[in-house]
Amino acid sequence: MSTEHLVLVGLMGAGKSTVGAECARRLERPFVDTDELVEAVTGTTIGELFATVGEQAFRAHERTAVEDACASPEPAVISCGGGAVLDPDNRRRLRDRGFVVWLRAAPDVLADRVRADGVDRPLLGPAGAVATLERLAVTRQDAYEAAAHAIVDTDGRDVTQVADAVLETYRP
Repeated sequence: MSTEHLVLVGLMGAGKSTVGAECARRLERPFVDTDELVEAVTGTTIGELFATVGEQAFRAHERTAVEDACASPEPAVISCGGGAVLDPDNRRRLRDRGFVVWLRAAPDVLADRVRADGVDRPLLGPAGAVATLERLAVTRQDAYEAAAHAIVDTDGRDVTQVADAVLETYRP
């Protein structure tokens, strides 16, 4: 089994947090969610951060959260916010310190999951979940590909099946 961090990236609704927690449980490692780190440091939600200080300020907090998570000497399972890979320094850091798995799903599947989870998603906006996720999938594809060592498709799979697939790619 690898001694580097296991890093999960992908669009909102891909399952990074739920699959990450399951992988961490199985690997008996700490689970780190960079969005949760940002919220803990700022004392506010991601949605409130976007509304009060804007996306650019949020991304600066996110960059620090990625740095902190990657700096852990103990191997962990790290779930990154959907846009974390847009920053070239984040991509480099994640690849250097971990094995990065892109959890990928179709925009309509992601939209159904996001609607069901009830979490405030500031990037969804008025255009509608499917249209926004389609746009994000296109604009972020190159960044996800550049960051990822492996891709796991999550369409039609439950958390256990996705965690199985992730851990299969992670083991040497």
